[in-house]
Amino acid sequence: MARNDYFVIACRILSYLYACLKEGEKVDADFISSEWLGVPESYRDYVLRHLFTDGYIEGVQLVTIVGHAEKKPKIQPDFSITPKGIEFLQENPTMDKARDFLKSLKEIVPGI
Repeated sequence: MARNDYFVIACRILSYLYACLKEGEKVDADFISSEWLGVPESYRDYVLRHLFTDGYIEGVQLVTIVGHAEKKPKIQPDFSITPKGIEFLQENPTMDKARDFLKSLKEIVPGI
């Protein structure tokens, strides 16, 4: 796996959201920025869009932007992981591989 692999980016986002949920912390959108994730904004938006449409996250509004084919995800105040997202994070074998990769880099959740 690579740092910019879809499942690595998804794992970082979902792990952060799950940690916030468990700790009762407010989500800081800076921790899911393209800069923090180390990927172009269009790729981060792609991942967010699919996590949302697949039902793994909530609190995202898909906004039409003139001149763009894809809708841009806009983070809402209630942005969080869903129970389906928690299950995907914990039960999907590919997410296990992404988590193991990130553990080796110590990059799963900010501050660890």
